[in-house]
Amino acid sequence: MLFLTLFLGIVLNLVGYIPPGNINLTVVQITISRGIRQALYFIIAFASVEVLFTFGVMRFVQWLSSEIKLGDIIDVIMILMFGILGVITWRSRKEMPKTDYSKKDSIRYGLLLGVINPMQIPYWLFVGTYLISHEWIDIGYLSLSIFSIGSGIGAALALYGFARFAQYVQEKFALTSYKVNKGIALLFFALSAYHVCKIVYIHFIR
Repeated sequence: MLFLTLFLGIVLNLVGYIPPGNINLTVVQITISRGIRQALYFIIAFASVEVLFTFGVMRFVQWLSSEIKLGDIIDVIMILMFGILGVITWRSRKEMPKTDYSKKDSIRYGLLLGVINPMQIPYWLFVGTYLISHEWIDIGYLSLSIFSIGSGIGAALALYGFARFAQYVQEKFALTSYKVNKGIALLFFALSAYHVCKIVYIHFIR
């Protein structure tokens, strides 16, 4: 049973990080501009926080889903986050990448984004409610701990895949950090615009 719980955590969070978002796009950017080693430091730090993040959300999934209306709050946070990341990335598109990045910088960045990760809250609310209501996992500390460890492993595997893919594409097509940063900045702006349109549609059009 515990092996199945671990497997579910790995698979579900691996799938959760496949769609484009602030985390996997950040991994791509770090890989292109700083190298695969710095991306690995970021991934390890982020995945470590993801274990705690998943445990907290899953432990209180029923209370969160019933007591807190998170939809609009998360959309506003994502608008701000994607907008800020877009501006930062756009402004740094012409800067030459440094060769002396400290692993502490990547670790701190990974820890920061691990804590500020609102996109995963609605995902785990939906998935967690489904898993618990169908008794695929229980809410005991041991079971949730195993599930959360699997979640961290799944996040690390997905992000490592993005890092390796970014490295391959850079080597294959000789992409510069300027082109990558410009493209990622536009994606951040597009994701921010999506959440703006979502709020406008829900509250003013529908």
